[in-house]
Amino acid sequence: MKGKRGITAADVKKIALSFPLAEARLSYGKPAFLVGKKFFTRVRAEDGSIVLIVDSIDQRDMMLEMDPRTYFITEHYRNYPSILVRMDRISGDELRAMLERRWRALAPKKLLKAMEAGAKAAPPGKTKKGGKR
Repeated sequence: MKGKRGITAADVKKIALSFPLAEARLSYGKPAFLVGKKFFTRVRAEDGSIVLIVDSIDQRDMMLEMDPRTYFITEHYRNYPSILVRMDRISGDELRAMLERRWRALAPKKLLKAMEAGAKAAPPGKTKKGGKR
């Protein structure tokens, strides 16, 4: 999954569910991933893509211009800050980075602060007791 281009629906599921509070549920009758009650992402089996919510329509349009072979939209998404990402064109690492941005927008602020505090408290590779992870 790391580094190579092309991911599967199983990869998407594994990555999406690795985020705290993420869960697999239905969204408008389609299998999707949510954080709390908010839409996180979903796989579109009909065209091998992933639905990704971005910050703005301007950001979406920039992504479309930069790489139209990877990113596209359908008429349904035209008026929303959403983009479709072809699964055969991205790596697991790229998907994780895209979803982390979305997850941070959805996650409770209290959880984000606690995670940041925990990351600062323990040096990389060590637990609070000084042992290896």
